[in-house]
Amino acid sequence: MLSKSQISFVSSLHQKKFRKEHGLFLVEGSKSIIEFIESNYSIEEIYSLPEAIAKLNNTGKKVKITEINANELKKISTLVTPHDSLALIRIPEYNNFQALGFNKKFTLVLDGVQDPGNFGTIIRTADWFGFKEIICSTDTVEAYNPKAVQASMGSLSRMKVYYTELEPLLRETSVPVFGALLNGHSIYEQAWGNEGFIILGNEGNGVSPAIERWVTKKITIPRFGLAESLNVGISAAIICSELRGHGNIS
Repeated sequence: MLSKSQISFVSSLHQKKFRKEHGLFLVEGSKSIIEFIESNYSIEEIYSLPEAIAKLNNTGKKVKITEINANELKKISTLVTPHDSLALIRIPEYNNFQALGFNKKFTLVLDGVQDPGNFGTIIRTADWFGFKEIICSTDTVEAYNPKAVQASMGSLSRMKVYYTELEPLLRETSVPVFGALLNGHSIYEQAWGNEGFIILGNEGNGVSPAIERWVTKKITIPRFGLAESLNVGISAAIICSELRGHGNIS
């Protein structure tokens, strides 16, 4: 049985300031939790309905699991209809992204993406196409936002997400900087080469003027119908699919 203090603590992690303070984030649903158990992430504790405990124990890794009932799960879940379990997972510290090296591969860079659902979709898409890391501007939504985690469907467990000021990075890089813009060159006719940053911008405003000045190759997904724009998550998927056939992503 969960105490009031346990419920209060877990519920506090719904908010960014407390995730940052305690260095923990939430993952919901045994399927996604298992992917984190099998990754390099550190599992602090799992709260689970009885029927999910066996699945969580089948990973071969020893984790702390507390059995709870459906009413307790509802009190700590971020979801209207909770899944079968909820995990507290340690937020990793990814700092030295410069050590990654950016030559001979493509790297996704997010400039001011705000919607956590979109971000989670981009993480899942990047994982599908073989990316291992994503670089974000400091004003991009937090990767450990519950909605972003949920939308990533476990793919966050395999993705390193770095936050940095983008201008110094782009100013000093030696690889091409591809910017997704409305007035760009068609991605289907683009000579990609085998390396570069792929800049995806804010949902409403696109790539910011401060970042656009460092774009060396403007690209676009050509429009054939009448829709005003594409969702940034969908745009990421289309561009990643095109890239997969032209260069080394990972």
